[in-house]
Amino acid sequence: MEHKQNITANTIHDIEIGDIEIPMGDHYKTDTLANLLNYFNLIMKTLKLLIVLLISSSSFAQNISNPEFFRHLRYNHVSPYIDLAGTYPIDSELAESTSHYIFKYDTVNRIIEIINNHYHTERQHPLASLGVYKVLIRYPQGQEIRTFFDKNRKPITNDRDVYKEVYTYNDKGFKTKLQFFDAENKPMESNWEIAKYQWNKHKKLIIEKRFNLNNEAISLSPYFKFGTTGILLDNNGVAKAHYNLDENLKVIENDKGTASYQDIFDINGNHSTYSYHNAKDELVMNQWGFAYGEKKYDTIGNQIGLEQFDTNKKRIRKREVPSNTTIAIASKATKTDSTEIKRISLGYLIALQDLNPNLMTEVMNDSLNKITIGWDRNTKKEFAQATSKEQMIKFATSWNKSNTKFPLKPNNQVIILDIYNRISTVKLVSDNWIEYLQLIKLDGSWSVINLIWQHKDISKYPKE
Repeated sequence: MEHKQNITANTIHDIEIGDIEIPMGDHYKTDTLANLLNYFNLIMKTLKLLIVLLISSSSFAQNISNPEFFRHLRYNHVSPYIDLAGTYPIDSELAESTSHYIFKYDTVNRIIEIINNHYHTERQHPLASLGVYKVLIRYPQGQEIRTFFDKNRKPITNDRDVYKEVYTYNDKGFKTKLQFFDAENKPMESNWEIAKYQWNKHKKLIIEKRFNLNNEAISLSPYFKFGTTGILLDNNGVAKAHYNLDENLKVIENDKGTASYQDIFDINGNHSTYSYHNAKDELVMNQWGFAYGEKKYDTIGNQIGLEQFDTNKKRIRKREVPSNTTIAIASKATKTDSTEIKRISLGYLIALQDLNPNLMTEVMNDSLNKITIGWDRNTKKEFAQATSKEQMIKFATSWNKSNTKFPLKPNNQVIILDIYNRISTVKLVSDNWIEYLQLIKLDGSWSVINLIWQHKDISKYPKE
């Protein structure tokens, strides 16, 4: 005890490291001191590593700016050279309750992700719509790579029917090429039979050429025959005109007499006017029978109308365009429709009872799907047993030929469960069966298209 007390009183000094006190003295071995110093160094290295990780995490977070929300994509029917852009910006709170796209950017304002929450009114054009839930974009040196995914993160094709798009940039940041790839990362052709786009500048134009996998020149699209083309952009990178060019880059007319189509966008980014011109820049009638079209939009950017005109500015046609904010709800069904639905539904039973194949032909739709509960003796299991329209017509010729399938005065009841415009659901109760019918109205005539039935007498089925 005296020896320990002497050590404590005479030889211990306290060396403070932060809040940690480590006793050190002559009677501690030098290897113990070395171990403690190593431990201290380890703590310092760990602290430095944590600081580096925190800084790295902070830097990574700063590489992604806040997302932006847009009601629509800017329309594009010219070329994949045109940059992606959103129109009609909204805030995240409004986005919770309306159709929209989400754009995410890096710190140099490049798009790195687009989420498609756009409902019902996305313009279906391979150059104007995404056709996918998510687009991921990354930027390795000199490239922009776009890949496409569904809501389950599964890689899928976009509206050009390709899995991956790879843009190439030159040292000045100019897009020079676009190539398409399949799921195995092999070069592929789009649904327009294009495997590669090539671009270069000529005066004020972006010159575009397209090639298939055999490196053969391909037209602008399967339905519009422009070969080499020149794209004229405005100061915002929006296409003003698209010209058909010969090998000397001179504007020429295609086989339909069109040399260019030109576009006007309004201040909101809506594609408002598009027109067709000959080599002299005069309005011409295009292959669809009009010279220019004017689109109408509502206050939030939904296209709601279209008018098309000839070269003399005479309107040829006009139509309204439905959107997800202007859905016309069906009015209450008419008495005429209700009466006809009952007649068609009963007609199916009457055709069987009275051996009337012509009536069966009338009431049953060609795409009839008639199902009941069947029993497979081999598997000892129930299954959904189908009957076609052809079989029903055959049944109507002979199934009740002995007149023993129905009572003398059949008890047929029709209950219309619902009618909405041109579709209806009916419950049909007879002496033999309980049935649910779905009817459709095509070209003014109702017919039975779906029918599910079972025996009224449940003893015909195994007990559950």
